[in-house]
Amino acid sequence: MRFHFASAAFATAIVATATTSSSSAFQTPLRLPVAASSIARSPSSSASKIIAKNHWTHHDSKSRLQMSDAAAAEEGVSGTGTASIPNEIFNLVKSIVGAGVLSLPAGIAAFGNAPGAVVPATLLISVIGLFSAYGFSLIGRVCSYTGGESYRDAWSKSVGDSSSWLPAVTCTFLTCFAVLSYSMILADTIRALLMSAGLETTRTLALLGVTGTTLLPLCLLKNLSSLAPFSLLGIGGMVYTTIAMAMRYLSGAYKLGVPAVKGSKAAAVPAGKYLADVAANYQPKFGDLGASGALSPNVFILICMLSTAYMAHFNAPKFFIELKDNTIKRFNTVVGTSFGISIAFFALVGAIGFLTFGSASSGLILNNYAGTDALMGLSRIAVAASIVFSFPLAFAGAREGWLDLLKIPTEKRTDSIVKKATLAILAGVTLAATQLKELAFILSLAGATLGNALIYVYPALMLRSTVKGMGEKASKGLKREVPFAMFSALLGVVMGAIGTKMAFGLL
Repeated sequence: MRFHFASAAFATAIVATATTSSSSAFQTPLRLPVAASSIARSPSSSASKIIAKNHWTHHDSKSRLQMSDAAAAEEGVSGTGTASIPNEIFNLVKSIVGAGVLSLPAGIAAFGNAPGAVVPATLLISVIGLFSAYGFSLIGRVCSYTGGESYRDAWSKSVGDSSSWLPAVTCTFLTCFAVLSYSMILADTIRALLMSAGLETTRTLALLGVTGTTLLPLCLLKNLSSLAPFSLLGIGGMVYTTIAMAMRYLSGAYKLGVPAVKGSKAAAVPAGKYLADVAANYQPKFGDLGASGALSPNVFILICMLSTAYMAHFNAPKFFIELKDNTIKRFNTVVGTSFGISIAFFALVGAIGFLTFGSASSGLILNNYAGTDALMGLSRIAVAASIVFSFPLAFAGAREGWLDLLKIPTEKRTDSIVKKATLAILAGVTLAATQLKELAFILSLAGATLGNALIYVYPALMLRSTVKGMGEKASKGLKREVPFAMFSALLGVVMGAIGTKMAFGLL
């Protein structure tokens, strides 16, 4: 079975980008220009300035947990955000649900080949989604208790400034994988669109063409606010794609034909309308391994994909700060509703794609559909457009992350340095995307390590340190929650260890 790395999951997720209009299994770190962060949200100007500032500033250790009394310690500090709950829910769903969701059918196919595999897969999607929501909530709550303004800032004010490089490095590497996944999706999608138009080309030429003519100029833009009108392409394209996939599944346009059997009254079942136009390795393939397949270690491939598909956690502080009357209760309403919608969306896309193509499901499920299928052709256009306009935002996060790691001060980042960094990083990503076609190893490894750390491990450690810093001011409820949070962290470590082993098994 072929895995094409799709996210954002890096769908993450991973392509998920934290400040882009559509996510993947990956999202970008918070440290983006104000213009970039304002595209995907409707933030207050003050909150945007807070998030966009240099998060590498050292914090006075005495600033940690300045709580005046027990009530303040429990409820946290209310901010001055202006975003309503419906607005935040829409933006958070938009941040979570992206191209990475198109890799989930392949995650199901990793452990099963019969329709029954959808049942445990749906359960896993729900459970992992709930734990991911809990981690997202923890980060926002830690910001409330400590006054943290970013993921790194929350870590500095809870765990300590000396180790705050850890989440920063994790975010940078995840963002780099996001950019790589975007390039790979574009290579496949642009090639498929050109071939549908009768133009024969290769993945390499297709990617070089779109990179040189479109991605490079967009990545060199100084002001990314011009991309604001395209912020809805991500979620709009995914909604359309889901509807189109459902229509093709229900109409049987890709079903396998069944010949008539001599001596049987059963008539022959004709093949689907577009089946003959699908390459042999992408045609539906089913067996008898259903729900029981979830007992196989291969199920951790799906789990690792989900660890990045839900990745929006870099932006948890941003969402908390920008929420109007940002009490913990209101913030949890945003988190619970948003992740609930995302869980339903992921389960639907994963089930439809797998039920249509079974174990032949590609890591980019659009690859399974015929080039002559006009309905799915529009899906490819929508996904490609979404990624093209999301790419510069994710790329800006990767570039800023590397400049930070190289310890180049913001005031010394001249146009010349930024341009050279852009060319170097984009050239490296493009070269890797042209050479790598099967990224199951990177997908599973990054999800098992980086993704699990940011979703499960780091938030739990921050809560434990926060409660410890509160001392007697911490309520009994918070103290009782710490063991559960640490169980979530342990779960992330276990899933990461097994997932890493499975990833190396894919080599």
